[in-house]
Amino acid sequence: MQAQNLYIMQKAVIIDDERLARNELKKLLLEFPEIEVVGEAANAAEGLEKIENLSPDLIFLDIQMPGKTGFDMLTELDSAPHVIFTTAYDEYALKAFEVNALDYLMKPVEPKRLADAIQKLQLADEKEMAATMAGINRGILTDKDQVFVKDGERCWFVKLGEVRLFESVGNYAKVFFGTYKPLILKSLNALEERLDEKLFFRANRKHIVNLRMIEKIEPYFNGGLLLELQGGEKIEVSRRQAVKFKEMMSL
Repeated sequence: MQAQNLYIMQKAVIIDDERLARNELKKLLLEFPEIEVVGEAANAAEGLEKIENLSPDLIFLDIQMPGKTGFDMLTELDSAPHVIFTTAYDEYALKAFEVNALDYLMKPVEPKRLADAIQKLQLADEKEMAATMAGINRGILTDKDQVFVKDGERCWFVKLGEVRLFESVGNYAKVFFGTYKPLILKSLNALEERLDEKLFFRANRKHIVNLRMIEKIEPYFNGGLLLELQGGEKIEVSRRQAVKFKEMMSL
């Protein structure tokens, strides 16, 4: 009896300003029954619209396009799907790896490299499937969801579980992960609505902390608390929020 391959079906969108490149990639993807191309776009603006309307699991993204680049487009997403970059330029390949993309493909795309990229996608999804199978509300971002952060020429895909702190800076939020603190164009209130309250806690008007990144908890003025995070940051929990925090943490 022949063994059957079990695939996690993926909805994909191709974003590339070259129609011939899009058509060639669609043709190559016919060899992968687990990938369903549900849409395509010729620039970043169209790409954002397709992602918003179609909620793909995967995007094949050209980097150099008229107007906004692929990197610029990603900064406008609340949460980035899996991304496989496609580029004709060597200098972007290294940058794609630096931002922790799933993979990058040099044009013209080789079938073997495409197969390798799809295999990486399957492996990544198998690791995340438990969260999906648990019936998580996709409106709430989990620790496995990733955001795209751009700071000047540097860019990163960051899993939310790796972010230890969000700090309000006007209409922006500073994102603390590793040794980096780039800004994203999101208010703290907007972030709080999307973040999992079992993982992230609004300590005060200016800060949201990752509960798993707390190293020390101390009493503070007026019934508040002082949290020390793994990165060394000390964050005050207001008296009102301290009551809620103690209940959550069973203190």
